[in-house]
Amino acid sequence: MASPGIYCGNIDNTVRSGDDSVILNHKLIEYQQDGSNSSLTTTSVLPNSIAMTEFHILVLSENRLRVICTLNEKQVWEDVFDSRDQVKNIWRDPVKGYIWINAKKGVYRYKVVQESRNIWKILLDMKEYDKARFHCGQDQEKLDIVNRQQANSLFEAGKYETSAQYYAQTRMSFEEITLKFIEANKEVALRGYLEKKLDNYRPEENKVQAIMLVTWLVEIWLNQLGKLSDQMDSDGSNKYEQEREILQEEFRLFLAKGNIRSVLNENKSIIYDLIASHGDVKDLVFFADLMKDYEKVISHQLQNHEFEKALEQLERVGDARLVYKFSPLLMQHVPSATVDLWQTLSPYHNPRRPPLDPKKLIPSLVQYDVRKLQSGQTHDAIRFLEYCIRTLKNKDQTIHNYLISLYADFDPEKLLKYLRVQGQEADAVNYDLKYALRLCSEKNLHKACIHIYSTMGLYSEAVNLALEQTDMSLAQENAQKPEEYDERKKLWLDVARHVVEKQKNIDSAMKVLKDCDLLKIEDILPFFPDFVTIDKFKEAITKSLAEYNEHINSLKADMNEATKSADQIRQQIQDFRKKSGTVRTTDKCSLCSFPLVTRSFYLFPCHHKFHSDCLIAEVLPSLSSSIRATVEELQRKVASREDAFSITSNTSTSFTQSAKAELDELVAAECIYCGEQIIRTIDEPFIALDEYGAATEDWD
Repeated sequence: MASPGIYCGNIDNTVRSGDDSVILNHKLIEYQQDGSNSSLTTTSVLPNSIAMTEFHILVLSENRLRVICTLNEKQVWEDVFDSRDQVKNIWRDPVKGYIWINAKKGVYRYKVVQESRNIWKILLDMKEYDKARFHCGQDQEKLDIVNRQQANSLFEAGKYETSAQYYAQTRMSFEEITLKFIEANKEVALRGYLEKKLDNYRPEENKVQAIMLVTWLVEIWLNQLGKLSDQMDSDGSNKYEQEREILQEEFRLFLAKGNIRSVLNENKSIIYDLIASHGDVKDLVFFADLMKDYEKVISHQLQNHEFEKALEQLERVGDARLVYKFSPLLMQHVPSATVDLWQTLSPYHNPRRPPLDPKKLIPSLVQYDVRKLQSGQTHDAIRFLEYCIRTLKNKDQTIHNYLISLYADFDPEKLLKYLRVQGQEADAVNYDLKYALRLCSEKNLHKACIHIYSTMGLYSEAVNLALEQTDMSLAQENAQKPEEYDERKKLWLDVARHVVEKQKNIDSAMKVLKDCDLLKIEDILPFFPDFVTIDKFKEAITKSLAEYNEHINSLKADMNEATKSADQIRQQIQDFRKKSGTVRTTDKCSLCSFPLVTRSFYLFPCHHKFHSDCLIAEVLPSLSSSIRATVEELQRKVASREDAFSITSNTSTSFTQSAKAELDELVAAECIYCGEQIIRTIDEPFIALDEYGAATEDWD
């Protein structure tokens, strides 16, 4: 407090030197006359005391309390005391914030309420926008006023980009603001405003607005990029290149924003059309990659012959559908790298990825241009098919058939090795035998044809083809393969005939005879000319005659043995006819335990005895339905023919005996306790399941 007024400022706590090293932002607030808001200085009346709050100074004179704002130095409130009461001092309670004034007659207390309620407006008038915004708190209306005034001020000052950021935070009409920037031809500021508005939106709640803003922003960016490109072309220098690169990077960062991803995904066709209409191929590819529309990306790369990039993209994406689609073109230009890609995407290298179907890659393999195959270079189509068969254990017939066709055209030696590895079981090979045979026949691959004939079981064709090619070892090998004796002998005869008639080589014929145990000299003699000398056949003929003599002696021995066996069997039959058994009157039936002689019975060599009816009743359940019906029919016939009280005729007796004999053969062929029937029932329980309950009750 000084004579001219109140000197105030901020005390500087930092260690500095100079004129302003103690008090910062200092100023002098002049005293004001009673009843006046002017800044006229008065020296006649000095204040008794002063107190200070955050934004105001309380000046106490003889009978008056004035409250002056420290920001604009204006009086905001005044209180007049009784002239008879002399006021002396004023002070502020720093803890509770009360203002105390002591006077002659008493003490006055003042309470400060909402001191800062109008501070934002004062600061706004002073253009202290940040401080004004701070004192607005959460009052959106006040904030809108501050932002609007600051935005207008910046716009008028020509700071369009900055003003756009504040316009986006106001409630001003969207059309009004955009028109301001359009009329001022400030695309950069307009773009900033639209971006800020887009950040304030939630795309899921404001889809229409978000779509409009995104498309407008993309159009603005593309226009700016196009202008820079035109300037670069017209100027012929690179001075705009860096600026364009920066702008393009900003554009791509905008497209990659996470909060607009859903908008782009739902409307990517619109963005595609916009970018394409400006002819911006690079950004079109970038956007397609961003949207994971890899098909467009790879198509562009292939159109520009960027085959390596296309392969890298396919490997990174790992989409089998795209691999199938683009592989034919890649196979024409970079076959080796394409096959490497297929192998990389196979389950052997990437177990987690869905495997490629080699069969769907055959159209791509067909596109392989063998004219580009250099000397000593591996055929890439063969390399891939071998990888599928050997490493992936592929058994698809189409794959194997195509490999055979490639082998037949480019590597016949590998074809024969492949056929041998596949084996000679027709059901086990993985290729089509008929297709392979036709293909090898067209290419005159005789050894392969012989192998396939043999695998198909056509040994005669295999031997004949081998003989046509004068490959005796192969012919003999296939002649030995049939399992049936007659077929093997026939094939060996064909081999011998060929040696005798075609080669006319007696020594070779004798060698064939020696190698084959099935042929004898008499089998091949008809093949020789009528006037050939037998000097070279002498040993073979002698050996054959000796074998015949030995065979005759063996047959004689077998005949003698058979005669002795027949005599023994006849003697046993005679002995069996004379065999008899004794039945006593006390003997009982082995089934019913009643006296045996009371009715007709059966006596078996094992000494088991059964009544006829008991045996039939026991045997019937184990017979088949047809035999059971026959037994019952025979029983009825025997019963109807027999008359215990009359003498039957010879014809009737003969018929009855025949029926009884047939009945005996069916039911009494063997003892039910010693024959096969009892053996067949070894796994049956002693007590039937339906009788088990009653049996257990009897045991209890």
